[in-house]
Order: sequence, then structure tokens, then C-alpha cells
Amino acid sequence: MRTRFPGLALLVGLAIIASACTSASSPSASAAPSAANPCAGATAHSGGTHVFPTDKTKWKIGVTTDVGTVNDKNFNEYTFNGAKQAAAALGAAVPPVVVPKDASELAKNIQGFVNQNFDIIVTAGFNNGQATTCAAHANPDIWFIGVDQGPPCVTPDGQPDGAFKCAGDAKTLLPKYVAISFQEDQAGYLAGMAAATMSKSGTLGAIGGITLCGPCVRYIQGFQLGAQKVNPNSVLKVAWVTTSDFTKAFNDPTTGKNFGAQFITQNKPDVLFQVAGKTGNGILDAACDASILGIGVDVDQALSYPNAAKCTLTSAEKKLLLATSTDIANIVAGTQKGGDDHWDAKRDGIGYSPFHDLESKIPSGLKAQLDAAFAAMKAGTLKTCPDKCGDISTLPK
Repeated sequence: MRTRFPGLALLVGLAIIASACTSASSPSASAAPSAANPCAGATAHSGGTHVFPTDKTKWKIGVTTDVGTVNDKNFNEYTFNGAKQAAAALGAAVPPVVVPKDASELAKNIQGFVNQNFDIIVTAGFNNGQATTCAAHANPDIWFIGVDQGPPCVTPDGQPDGAFKCAGDAKTLLPKYVAISFQEDQAGYLAGMAAATMSKSGTLGAIGGITLCGPCVRYIQGFQLGAQKVNPNSVLKVAWVTTSDFTKAFNDPTTGKNFGAQFITQNKPDVLFQVAGKTGNGILDAACDASILGIGVDVDQALSYPNAAKCTLTSAEKKLLLATSTDIANIVAGTQKGGDDHWDAKRDGIGYSPFHDLESKIPSGLKAQLDAAFAAMKAGTLKTCPDKCGDISTLPK
């Protein structure tokens, strides 16, 4: 059974991704959201009830990213590529993509597509969660796909719930909001198996971006169980970059490198798992500088961050492209339902990355072990998270 931190999509500032590109459309200006009015600026489109094209080639699909660049080989790029793949399969136009210069433009960019009566609006990453919830509340007749946003926490009237009581039924109140989530502990488990196999000392490390990040906690919980499966005597050292600063947690590679170097000096792991987005790039740099192995997160980081490819053993992956393209296809086909759309091993929604430059150093039996574990996950017979899944108190301090 999955348990998640309620209302994670309401936390503003989680920049796990980087992304930037040009837009084929120019969103209109809107009032800025605030703590008192989180949905300021989120308004209904004009023209009455939205009518979807009967011709699938006429569907209008738009993508809004998180701060950074579109070609980041991370959340923004894989989400955008999923939308492009789905549009190509439909014979529809290439989706325009809008990139915010900072978090203040997230809601405005979504509203821009609403104002132009787009049929499907895809928003990349956790940081877009609140703005997507607001837009979906104001426009229950337009489809929204929130990638890695999980089930939104809403009030009884369907707006973001800053008190985290989550008294509203988001699936009913936001009928066309598809909130994609992933089984992070499964991907973390596979990474943990690889780490324990390659470790010579038995001491492993994991650095998370911020203690408030439920997905980060689940990644590390799975990592610990996977490592213990291979080596019951393995020791996991865990640290968090910050307890409050989202920029330092996920968008500060300089801080990541300094933090990672200090962590390595103090704890002496020989394999280090980073769950800290762009900050984690710096952590991987620190691992390379210390001549130990690093493990990436979310996407294949040997590709997304080639600077550290020489020491990146593997990455705990979320299949962002597959989830995005599948849901768009299902929406157009009329089979998709709103609500939490969960991607796990049964749906090939998670996995581990190739070993790339380190392939020659991998023991012959490791891949077979990982494939067997993945098969057990698909069968539902492998436990990859403790009973308090997502509870940080279960992790070493």
C-alpha cells in the first residue's frame, strides 16, 4: 500500500528539473498567486463549454515546463518528448512549449494555454502542482496532465489546501486533471541492489534535497532495502541538504558539490545516491572527485549530466516519456480518467539506467539479479518500502 505526504504538490519552489526553450504562444499576464489566494489569476477559458475535436489530428496539446531549459535531458525534456511523441502518433501539430524564467511564471504559462483553448495542457514536474490544480479547478472541461505531481490535496471545493487536510475528493472535483505519480521506492530498490553489489566497504551514502520531499524519502527507503537484500550488513548513511530552502535543495549544484564533499569526508561511503535534482549534479561531481561511484535519479544521469558519467554507476529512473505519451493517447481515445495515475514496475513506469562507461566493471550476475527483482515487482511479490512508506523517521539520521 502506498502512503504519500499529503499536499506535496502545494509546496512551492521544488525545482527538481531544469528547462528552457522558446514558445509558440505567448501567455497572457495574470494576477500573481499568493499564500492568501493561491489561485489568483487562474480563470476559466472563454466561449462556453470546451469542445474537443472529433478529428484527432486537430487536438491542441501544450507543454509548460519548470524553470531551466527544455533540452535538459531531465524532467522537462522527457516530458516534452512524451508530448511530441503522442502528437506525432495522432498526426497532430508539434506541441508548443513554454518555459518560465522563474517560479512566478508557472501559473501564467498554464493560463496562457487555457486562454487559447488548448485541449490538453501538460505541466512538467512537482513545482507546477499548485498552478495545475488551480487551472484544473477553474477549467474542469479541459484536460491537464501533471507529471510527477501525485494526487493533489484539495479543499472540499477543489482548490489547493494549504492546511493539508485534503478533505476534498480531487478525482471528482478535478475530473480532467491526470496527476501522474511514480513508485520511487521500486526504482530506489534497484539502485540499492546495484550499489551494494559494487560497494567494497559496505558503507553507502544517500543525500536527499529536502526533508519535505516525500518522493525523495521513498527513493532512499527503497535504496536501503535493495542494498540490504544484496548485503544485509551494508550500512547506509543519509543526509539532507536542507530542511527549508528549496533552491538549495534542488537547484544549486555548487551547494551540492560542497555538501557532497563534506558528506563523503565524514561518512566515507564508496557509493553515493543523490536525490536532489540539479543540486545532485554537484553531489555527483563530488563523488567523481573522491573517486567513488555515484547514482543518479529520475532519468539516466550519465546522459543528462555527462560531466559525471565516468563515475555514475546507474540511475533510479522514472519513465516520464512513456507516462506522458500514454496518457495523452488515452485522453484522445476517450479511455483516460482523471485522478492519480500511478506508474510502477507493473506498468514499466520505473527502472534503472544502463551502466554505460562502467559496464566492463559490472559483475556478470548483477543484471540477472536486477531483472529478477524487477520481475518480482511486476508480480507484486517484492516489498520495496517499509510499512511507513514516505515517513522520514524510518531512515538513518
